[in-house]
Amino acid sequence: MNTHPYLRAYMAGIVVPTILLLLALTVFIMVRFVFQVPVPIERAIAFPMAIVPNLFGVWNMFYLWLRPRRHLPIGFHGTLLPFIILPLGYLIGSALGVVHLAPQCVVYFNEIQVPYAFAVMVFAFALIIYYLVWKYLVGFFNQVLGIA
Repeated sequence: MNTHPYLRAYMAGIVVPTILLLLALTVFIMVRFVFQVPVPIERAIAFPMAIVPNLFGVWNMFYLWLRPRRHLPIGFHGTLLPFIILPLGYLIGSALGVVHLAPQCVVYFNEIQVPYAFAVMVFAFALIIYYLVWKYLVGFFNQVLGIA
């Protein structure tokens, strides 16, 4: 009997970002419609809602495929994912006119300016979060589905 380990790895990978993105969408909707913040949320949320869960699933399938070849702890494996998501997000964001780079900062929606030093600190924090999410949450779902 074929147990479809890659399908189970994909499903285990998409659980966490799907739940987190539903929470983020709720916050975005509250900010946009309740607090009347004029940020085009539709353009900002399209990339994460469409691509990030799928990347998590494919990245978890890649982790499963790598295990017999080169074992890397799942937390460190998950920490590598932002190095794919950030350039991909920038390419899509710049193509949609959501983000561009200025000499001193990253500019979102032609209004929000984020200094590079702050962006680097946020990225470092994101690496820590990704490590913890992959080590404890995705690892847990991998165990539940019997692929850990």
